[in-house]
Amino acid sequence: MTVDYDVIVVGGSFAGLSAAMQLARARRRVLVLDGGKPRNRYAQHSHGFFGQDGKTPAEILTEVRKQLLAYPTVRLIDGYAQNAAAQGDHVVFTLADGSRHVGARVILATGIRDELPALAGVEERWGISVLHCPYCHGYEVAGRALGVLATSPMSLHQAMLIPDWGPTTWFTQGIVEPSPEEAAALEARGVHIERAPVVEILGKSPAITGLRLKDGRNVAVDALFVGTRTHLASDLAQQLGCALDDGPLGPVVRVDDWGHTTVRGVFAAGDMSVLMTNATFASASGVKAGVAAHRSLIFND
Repeated sequence: MTVDYDVIVVGGSFAGLSAAMQLARARRRVLVLDGGKPRNRYAQHSHGFFGQDGKTPAEILTEVRKQLLAYPTVRLIDGYAQNAAAQGDHVVFTLADGSRHVGARVILATGIRDELPALAGVEERWGISVLHCPYCHGYEVAGRALGVLATSPMSLHQAMLIPDWGPTTWFTQGIVEPSPEEAAALEARGVHIERAPVVEILGKSPAITGLRLKDGRNVAVDALFVGTRTHLASDLAQQLGCALDDGPLGPVVRVDDWGHTTVRGVFAAGDMSVLMTNATFASASGVKAGVAAHRSLIFND
């Protein structure tokens, strides 16, 4: 079988493009397949990412694509990889248009998708006034009335963090009941615990003016933090037989310290393989996976 590329990178966001850049600079033949739906596409701006603070995710990716395509060994295809199959020591990807591409090594950077809570009004506010990461978005809503909506026991951890950005109410939703020690810790942080379930978001979307509770009360809130459950955005890792682990919010692909999965020649990077998810962590894991994939071509490990 003819091998078209030294490495095929699936996913063209922060992790995938960071991996591809390392390989491009090593003068390897690299193909990036990008389905065009990065997790952060709902965010108006990207914050906390070194040298790029305040730019839109689309602006950052457009510039990185331009820089990457300046390397002559790189090809980028806007297309969704539907199928992956190992054939000998290589992997064959089939795209939605039926085209096939063969790589000696693979870096999966297809990301995750967020499962939003079943509360009317969340979806149209996601990434604007309903948020998941205080380090990414907290500064822009600092000093305002903030809420944390429980979706899992991990929500308590989020409720402890948010007061550094503003006065915080934690809505337990009947999902979490803090122990006396946890309640005391939250009280020491100034967190108000609200046990009546939230049933409605108030205000003209995408803004929030408050939350209506099941008992009829309204609570003033300007921004709402939610720790979503997550799912792999693609099943390519499972198609190739990569082992998964149960993360605190959803499944992640099992990798070693350099991003190598449990399948020989297959690496993973970005949100699908790390527990701490933001642009910087994604990019860093992509750099490691790109370097590791290159070294594997030389040392055959």
